[in-house]
Amino acid sequence: MYDLEREDGEMAFRSLSLSGTVDVRHPVRNLTRGISMGWLRLCAFMFLDAGLVSFAWFLAKRVGKAVHWLKTVDSFALLQRNPEQTGFLLPILVITLGIIAAAGLYGERTSRRQYLSLFACLTLSQCLLVVLTFLYQPGIVFSRSTFLLAWFFTLIFVLSGRCLAETLITALRREGAVTRRIALMGYPEDMEQTQLMLQLSSKKEFEIVECIDLSDPETYDLWYETLDHVYYRGVGEIFVCSWKSIPNPLDCYWSVKSAGLNLRIVPIDLEIPNQYPRIEILGKMPTIRFSPPALVGGDFWLKRSFDLVASASILFFASPLYIAIAILIKLDSPGSIFFKQQRVGLRGKSIKVWKFRTMVQNAAQLQKELEKQNVTKDGVLFKIKDDPRITKVGKFLRRYSLDEIPQVINVLMGNMSLVGPRPLPFRDVERFEEHHHLRHNVMPGITGLWQVSGRSDITDFEDAFKLDMAYIENWSLALDFQILLKTIKVVLGKEGAY
Repeated sequence: MYDLEREDGEMAFRSLSLSGTVDVRHPVRNLTRGISMGWLRLCAFMFLDAGLVSFAWFLAKRVGKAVHWLKTVDSFALLQRNPEQTGFLLPILVITLGIIAAAGLYGERTSRRQYLSLFACLTLSQCLLVVLTFLYQPGIVFSRSTFLLAWFFTLIFVLSGRCLAETLITALRREGAVTRRIALMGYPEDMEQTQLMLQLSSKKEFEIVECIDLSDPETYDLWYETLDHVYYRGVGEIFVCSWKSIPNPLDCYWSVKSAGLNLRIVPIDLEIPNQYPRIEILGKMPTIRFSPPALVGGDFWLKRSFDLVASASILFFASPLYIAIAILIKLDSPGSIFFKQQRVGLRGKSIKVWKFRTMVQNAAQLQKELEKQNVTKDGVLFKIKDDPRITKVGKFLRRYSLDEIPQVINVLMGNMSLVGPRPLPFRDVERFEEHHHLRHNVMPGITGLWQVSGRSDITDFEDAFKLDMAYIENWSLALDFQILLKTIKVVLGKEGAY
C-alpha cells in the first residue's frame, strides 16, 4: 500500500530519470570501498593461512625426523643432500591456498565460516601434493609420516586460526571497535524497521551514519550530491529498504555504483518469511529458496530429548535455591508459594504455567484499574513500570527472572520447552491479530529470542512477534544453546527487567 508521500516520491524519481539527471553511462567517480576492503580481507586471511601452513610443514618435518621407527629416507637429511628441496614450500602454499580460494572460502563471513568445506579443501590439497611429489618429482622424497603429520597439523592450525580470527572479529564488532559504516535509503517506516532489526541481530557491527529519505523531494533534486556526501562520510554500503517502491531500479543501481558505494537490498517491503533463505540462480533468474519448517519430526524429538535432560538437571541441582526462595516468599507476604496461571500453549491449548508468586493475592482484580498505565503501544501485552502489586521479594525475583525457574516443571510435563515463544495469558491472546497465532505452532518456552533481544524494552508486540517467527523458521539446537547462554548474560545484567 502506497501513501501520498510515496506516490509523490515515485513521480519525482521518474521525472528525475526522464530529465536525464540519472545517466547509466555516468562514469564511476569514486573507488568502491567494498572492493578495497575485500582485497584487504583476502590478503589478511591468505597471509594467516600461509603462515599456519608453513608452520605445520616445518613442525611435521621436525617431528617426522624424531620418530625412531621411521625406516624410510629422512626428509631433513635428504633436504641437506638435495638443496633444491628448499623451494618445495612454494608449491605447497600455491596449491593449498589456491584450492581454498577456488572454493570461495576467502569471501564474505558466511563463506569463511564453512569449516567442513575448509577441511575438505585442506585434505584435497594434501592428496594432490602426495601425487605431485611421488609422480612428478621423484628426486624429492618425503616420508609418509611427514605427509600425515603435515596434513594433521595443517588441519589443526588452519581451522583453529580461522575460528580464532572470526571470534576476534566478532568480539571487536560487538565492542564497536570494528564497525561497517552504512547508510539507509527508503521511506521512514521501512528504515525504522531495518534499523531495529540491525540493532537486535548485529549489535554494533553496523554503524548507521546517514538516512536517505525517499519521501523527501529534495532527495531527488540533489541525488548525486547526496551520494557524494554519503561517500565522503566514510560510508561503504547503502541498504535500500524500499526497493519495491523504486520505479527505475537500474538507474538507482548505476548511480549508487558510480558513487563508489556498494548496494544491498533489504526486503522489508517484499513481505518474505524471516527464515534464512538460500539464493539460487536458475538460468539468469535469481530465486529465493526456503527450507521446510523446522521443529517437526526428528527435530522435535531431538529438542524434546534435550529439554528433558536439561530440565531434570536444573531441577535437581537448583533444589536448594527453590527451597530458599519458597521460605522468603512465605516470610514476605501471605499467600501461596507458587502462582499457576492459565496461558495459551501449543496449538492454542490451555496450559497452567508455574511461577513463584511475586504479587499480592488480589493482583488479578487490581489489573483492571492499572490498564491505563500499560506501556505497550498496541496494548497486546500488559506491562507497567513500578507495578504496585509486586511484593518486595517479588521485585528481587523478577529483576533476576528467578520467578520463572519453576517452569522446568512444565518442561518435564511436556507442555513447555526451555527455548521457544513465551506463552501469553488469554487476556493478551484475545487482542492478537490473525497472523499472531502463527507463534502457537510450536511449543512455548521459558526463554526465547524475544527475551534475549530486549525483554521489556520492546514495547511493540509486532517486533516481538517477528523475533518469535525468526526463531521458529531458523531453529537449530545450536540456536537453542546460544539463546540459553545469552539468557544467563541478560538475567545477570538485569537488561530490560522490571
